[in-house]
Amino acid sequence: MFSEFEIIPAVDVQDGQVVQLVGGERGTGRAYGEPVEAATRWVKAGAETLHLVDLDGAFEGERANAPAIESIQNACDIPIQLGGGIRTVSDATSLLERGVDRVILGTAAVETPDIVGEISERHTDSVIVSLDAKDGEVVVSGWTEGTGLDPAEAAKRYEELGAAGILFTNVDVEGQLGGVRTEPVTALVENVDIPVIASGGVATVDDILSLRKAGADAVVVGSALYEGQFTLAEAQNALD
Repeated sequence: MFSEFEIIPAVDVQDGQVVQLVGGERGTGRAYGEPVEAATRWVKAGAETLHLVDLDGAFEGERANAPAIESIQNACDIPIQLGGGIRTVSDATSLLERGVDRVILGTAAVETPDIVGEISERHTDSVIVSLDAKDGEVVVSGWTEGTGLDPAEAAKRYEELGAAGILFTNVDVEGQLGGVRTEPVTALVENVDIPVIASGGVATVDDILSLRKAGADAVVVGSALYEGQFTLAEAQNALD
């Protein structure tokens, strides 16, 4: 999935605008403009992958920003991973057949784990399972419902079901620009052999380096880039 460690800009879309939430709480977001403009800006800055999330879909269970996502697909020629409101095999396969490179399953994977294998059989290496953790517990439905699942144990289960990778978001620090917590990332990485994408809390280039040292294969960065804490080029140069 990743030939080397990647920094992946996030384009989270709510009501047709780029939004970054704080701690995963609905209504806490700050808007950063039009999605296609943001996506093309990151591509021009050197992004090799884009991370797209339909936030309305994540909360409501049904994709609500399809036009914006499709416009980004048409405007950008790099791999795209998409999550938010993807609940069925047909949802996922339709997106993959229309050019999305990887689908991100959160709530659907928890409620119906076999969906991971069903999609993977049709489209190899196409499913990323999103394990979003709050207080050490996997949460779903837009980070509003606890599941009782331990992230590292859940990751192993999804690896066995055919997941191509795990997206781990630490909701406790998400969007707060307060720094990352590497311990849960290390625990997850040590429990699986598939790529782990870390997300949540990145405020500095050192945070990115810490996540790479913890074993992550990539990191999703949102607020820090939008707020100008550092540029994508500065972060990529630091990796060298």
